[in-house]
Amino acid sequence: MENNLAIAALGALAQTTRLETFRLLVRHEPDGIPAGELARLIAVPQNTMSAHLATLARAGLVKSERQSRSIIYRADLDGLRELTLFLLKDCCGGSNELCAPLIAELTPCCGPETTPS
Repeated sequence: MENNLAIAALGALAQTTRLETFRLLVRHEPDGIPAGELARLIAVPQNTMSAHLATLARAGLVKSERQSRSIIYRADLDGLRELTLFLLKDCCGGSNELCAPLIAELTPCCGPETTPS
């Protein structure tokens, strides 16, 4: 990821409504949420939500898909992964022991699923 795209993504998330919207979309993966429903859930006018979604899309954080008369928005998890890796790639100067607490914190929600024996 280039610096300019990282700055755009961080800037897009540096606003309350957009951050709430993005986090809501992440929680609703992989189904996504229609634009009108997003506006209702966040309690903002639909035209305002459209502007916020456009900002998030330009930053590579959301994607949309038309389904009949609705536009379904989803978090772009690839964009989130790229941003996260960009921020962490130089983490702790490459010292695994310093990054271990961060990795442990992420593992409960994002680790590989295991099946009980």
